[in-house]
Amino acid sequence: MGGLAAIISKSHACEDLAKTVVTMLKMLKQKSVKTYGIASPTIVKIEKSIERLQIQDLNSHVLVGHVFSRTFVSDTPQPRKLDYGTLAFEGRICSLNMEISNSEFVAEKLNKNPENTRILIKNFEGNFAFAVAEPKRIIVGRDSLGTYPLYYGENTNVAALASQRKALWKIGITEAYSFPPGHIAVVDEYGFRFKPVKTLSHVTTRSTNMQVAVKKLRNLLQQSVKQTIFGLEKVAVAFSGGLDSSIIAFLARKFGADVHLVSVSLRNQPETEATEEAAEALKLPLHIYSYTERAVEKALPKVLWLIEEANPIKTSIGIPVFWIAEKSSEMGYKAVLAGQGADELFGGYKRYLNDYRQHGAKFAQKTIFNDITNMYELNFERDSKICNYSNVKLCLPFATFQLAKFAANMPLQLKIESPNDKLRKKVLRKAAEDLGLPHFIVNKPKKAIQYATGVNRILKKLAKKKGSSMNEYLQKIFQRTFERII
Repeated sequence: MGGLAAIISKSHACEDLAKTVVTMLKMLKQKSVKTYGIASPTIVKIEKSIERLQIQDLNSHVLVGHVFSRTFVSDTPQPRKLDYGTLAFEGRICSLNMEISNSEFVAEKLNKNPENTRILIKNFEGNFAFAVAEPKRIIVGRDSLGTYPLYYGENTNVAALASQRKALWKIGITEAYSFPPGHIAVVDEYGFRFKPVKTLSHVTTRSTNMQVAVKKLRNLLQQSVKQTIFGLEKVAVAFSGGLDSSIIAFLARKFGADVHLVSVSLRNQPETEATEEAAEALKLPLHIYSYTERAVEKALPKVLWLIEEANPIKTSIGIPVFWIAEKSSEMGYKAVLAGQGADELFGGYKRYLNDYRQHGAKFAQKTIFNDITNMYELNFERDSKICNYSNVKLCLPFATFQLAKFAANMPLQLKIESPNDKLRKKVLRKAAEDLGLPHFIVNKPKKAIQYATGVNRILKKLAKKKGSSMNEYLQKIFQRTFERII
């Protein structure tokens, strides 16, 4: 997994534009970079080091760039030459017959018909983003749920995109926005024009019963996991012993993957015993890694650098994800399966009960739908950037358009039985039971990763030592981290 960048001059000035892209690529650097690439609509330059990248011939007001880090054998350096332009692609595209496709597939698809940019988003699942440089414009797209990070922004001189905000900040674009999932953008000298291709809509909830919903959900989950693990001999699963990660691990093993569970936490956390019990019941190997307060403090600046914001909740979740990605990479795993998305899809968060009690079922249903459509900003971007840094592909079986569409249209009562439903995610628990998961896993109450691992408690403790609130503490470290480089 690597990074992509794209830029267009608003004044048609070409001077120093290639140098600007090189500056962006430097900000996208991660572990194990193999090549750096930059391209105009007609010329492609690729080198093993950014210092060797020759940009003198790239006299163009439209450019794309790519940082290449090989995750799978089929991955190849980019950008790629097309008949009518150049392509920078990142991520993975999964077709309905479960074939995993890369930049070569995308380039072939686009060469047949430039309008196939819409087809890539409309007909395929996956986590991906792409930018095509044409003589007078850039065509950009992002997957339907936004599982691969992509940001855009502009100033008086340029309009630009990148897979990390910091690449835009570095070139003077202070406001970097998340590119809307399931959209195509045409970028020219006038800025951005977005066109929706595949997005979720808030429709009247369809009536269905629990039995029908469970059968449909079970089939969608099996299809998603099959598609996710296709072509992977072994996978790591970010494992808590809870419902979501257990379903993924159970199905991945059922469909033939060599599954290893990876669990991280602070030392002497009470949840560790339950995690071990769940792994034993699933009959899967478990790798537990314990950390100290010092380890949290050490990881904090790097995690803030990767997630690009000083949000306390995202930071508390990001640190355990950082450890999981780091350890999975060290053990030789190319992919980490995780359960992100399940709580939004099936009403897992406790705050939904408060909405239900205070404002009624319709309000709670609307809150859940809004969370589903914003999963990319709430969770996916954060975790994808962290995993990409360790050159590990983040796989999210719950984050498919078909699953999201199904869940978004499901009656609330199939997710949350009543305002007093302490377990929640009723339909998912029923599906897990039907699949054959142990009852103690099916009925395990949710405990968020930031609390189960103890990371949230340690961050509060570290902040208190400095005489600050957690918000203030994180903001100071965030500013210090970025001021040195930007």
